[in-house]
Amino acid sequence: MQCGFVVGVLLAAIAAPAAAEDLVATYSAYWAGLPAANIRLTMRDIGAGYRDEIEIATEGFPRLLTRFRAIASADGRFAVGRATEPSRYLAMYDLRKRQDRRVSLQFVRRAGGTVAERGPDDTSRKPPLPEMFRKNSIDPLSALECIRELLRTARPGGSFTIPVYDGARRFDIVGRLLQKGGTADGTLRAELTLRPIAGFRGETSEDGDPDDAPRKVQLVATDDRRVLPLSITVPVFFMPLVIRFERLCPSAGPCSD
Repeated sequence: MQCGFVVGVLLAAIAAPAAAEDLVATYSAYWAGLPAANIRLTMRDIGAGYRDEIEIATEGFPRLLTRFRAIASADGRFAVGRATEPSRYLAMYDLRKRQDRRVSLQFVRRAGGTVAERGPDDTSRKPPLPEMFRKNSIDPLSALECIRELLRTARPGGSFTIPVYDGARRFDIVGRLLQKGGTADGTLRAELTLRPIAGFRGETSEDGDPDDAPRKVQLVATDDRRVLPLSITVPVFFMPLVIRFERLCPSAGPCSD
């Protein structure tokens, strides 16, 4: 299957939200067992479409090293068969001495599909990848929506591929559902592989020299209509980066402990 993508197990404490409500969740990230970041993920189902947002703030050693903070949002619609079709993606971030950087993408309809084009507020200094790599791809946040929808309908052993473009790099997310239904903890488990295609090894990135080796990602999510991510594990510099669900939040206002 192809849809045309990084980010607890106290399921009894998770109340299923009404269909019209936002799904807002917080996560804690740990690298090599140490605190690395706090994450807030908002997924808004607006009927025929979606409007998602993610906020990331590093802490501990990663904060001292990178000073990374980011907020990203994505808008799109669900086409026939709930296929994910993004219309806009905006990521604003600070990284070391780079302040107020922006990745802005607009997905323009053309013959044969859509093409990701830079928006007028994009601050990237290097040229975008050739159109062949930006055509019929989706942004990282829309990829999360795509993964959730595919896992809702997939059977164990089923696989899928999602083409992703983040404004600098083009990669595929190759997924396989490992376990679903009848689990003691009410979860499903999937294995994702991030497969680099273009823009790695400094080809277009302004933020270092991204590794071009495929990466395995282990995903655990609720086995229900929400497919809420509970944990994500991915190796970073040969150490595990683990993102763990903390709590659901009200759609308006901050979370409380």
